[in-house]
Amino acid sequence: MKYPLSQHMSFTVLNLSGEIDLSESPDVRKQILNCIKSRNNLLVDLSAVEYIDSSGVACLVEGLQTCREKKLEFALLGVSDSALQVLQLARLDSVFKLYKTLDEIS
Repeated sequence: MKYPLSQHMSFTVLNLSGEIDLSESPDVRKQILNCIKSRNNLLVDLSAVEYIDSSGVACLVEGLQTCREKKLEFALLGVSDSALQVLQLARLDSVFKLYKTLDEIS
């Protein structure tokens, strides 16, 4: 599946949608790492994600770690209630920088 990209300030915005599960996570991982290769800060928009499992969360964690290694910012945008519950269960909601809207980013 192809995920749309856009730019907002110093961030590349990766728009994810649908279900991020074991079957989709390899594509999501590839997209995240490709965005980071471009040396831009990365903002992953989860507002259209209906479901995310541990493999999807692992992609986000790998993206965060890779960005930190490269001194880049990694943040999540519009985290849906279901995705937020998964992050909270894993106690990762405090690890990621979370934005509700693009307007919050300065």
